[in-house]
Amino acid sequence: MTPASPPDKINPINSSAPRLRLIPLDDTVVFPNMGITLTIDVGDDERVVLVPRHENEFLEVGTIAEVSEQIRLPGGGRAVALTGEHRALIGAAETGPNGELRVQVDERPDEVPVDGRTRELEREYRATVEEILELRGDDGRISAFLRAIAEPGALADSAGYSPNLTYEQKVELLRTTDVTDRLELAVRLQRESLAELQVRKRIREDVQEGAEKQQREYFLRKQMDSIRKELNEDDASVAEEYRTKIDESAMPDEVREQANKELSRLERMGEQTGESSMIRTYLDWLIAVPWGKRSDERLDPVAARAVLDADHAGLEDVKDRVTEYLAVRKLREERGIEAAPKSGAILTLIGPPGTGKTCPLVAFATRPRSVVTAAPTSAHCRDGSSVPCETPER
Repeated sequence: MTPASPPDKINPINSSAPRLRLIPLDDTVVFPNMGITLTIDVGDDERVVLVPRHENEFLEVGTIAEVSEQIRLPGGGRAVALTGEHRALIGAAETGPNGELRVQVDERPDEVPVDGRTRELEREYRATVEEILELRGDDGRISAFLRAIAEPGALADSAGYSPNLTYEQKVELLRTTDVTDRLELAVRLQRESLAELQVRKRIREDVQEGAEKQQREYFLRKQMDSIRKELNEDDASVAEEYRTKIDESAMPDEVREQANKELSRLERMGEQTGESSMIRTYLDWLIAVPWGKRSDERLDPVAARAVLDADHAGLEDVKDRVTEYLAVRKLREERGIEAAPKSGAILTLIGPPGTGKTCPLVAFATRPRSVVTAAPTSAHCRDGSSVPCETPER
């Protein structure tokens, strides 16, 4: 212990007040009912006063402590076990007969209030501390210790055990001699601690949830990769299979160039992205188109009308337009009128969705070739649907 000097702030105390040995505590606050062991020699004193000291300045209030046990250490040293009793205001100081510093003390034991405000603060303090202990994962011992405290002043002083309180906050708590005011201060300090713990918990849970999600996705991707390898469907084999199908198809050069471009995109982004399924669907459609395959046209308007009448009731305007188109084609062929290479016809059927614009053309185009003569070059409907004209032989 460093040599003690008299406190800078002296409280006016009656000259008959007891004088106790002053024990300075550097940046440490001991509250009533707390125990502490110090390696000091207090002589024959049965009581001492523990006063916090910060940067060589003493606090004007301290804690009177009882010397509960004196211990002789190996090597001849001495130690004492002290137990806090109650607060005391520090008065004038003087040097004792053995060179120790003694001060006058104005003892301030707690007065137990009986008003409802104090009881309400007690309940609020206990509830707040219970929430804090739950967040920290208390094993029940601290909760039992808290329930065993009956006096409101001692209950407020239990906040001094909190590791979240700073030295300044503990000093403020020690200075508050009024029990109700001290409980109110303790509740406020514990609420601040609870709010900080709740924020930390939310941050920890968010971080943990994000890490678990990434880890789960990582394992799932690894499992998917393993399954693809077992089925020979890894990304490399899928891309190679598409490349082979594109090369073997008879698609035009500009279409082949677009297909290879989409295949390169699929290889770069991999199979895990949502867009990859769209690219694969597009490639499947390009490959499935019967490029370079045409069926022989058989222009027979009578047979075509029979097919339309057999498959669909009503829709006379649609049937007439399809039959008319085939009749014109047949007539031009019989008269030897050749169509220009870039010429063509588009059948446009106008009407609301769901009124049967597309169905007749689809059925007409997909009937067996032994019955149906030919499908139109193309058919476009006002609602956006379209039917390809040239279908493979069936």
